Amino acid sequence: MKPILASILALGLVVGPILAEPAAAQRRTEQGEARREMNAGNIMPLRDIESRILPTMKGAEYLGPAYDPTAMAYRLKFIRDGRVLFVDVDARTGRVLRRSR
Repeated sequence: MKPILASILALGLVVGPILAEPAAAQRRTEQGEARREMNAGNIMPLRDIESRILPTMKGAEYLGPAYDPTAMAYRLKFIRDGRVLFVDVDARTGRVLRRSR
């Protein structure tokens, strides 16, 4: 392998995980905050919210949730016909706040 190509590949192996860490750390923080709020009785369990919302999203593939601790809301992400859709749900009540179209 050429030295330049080897250097580029090696740099990608080092930099790639570093760039991915902030997003992963943020997800861990969101999950921890959601768990603390749920254990304190401040928000509903995610499974309860999913059991309400997923049946309403016929024909869409569920990609997963994200928790916003400031808004105390879940954003559920779906894909249907190549379009990404979001359903924002109040984590305290399970009420749908908005749906993207």
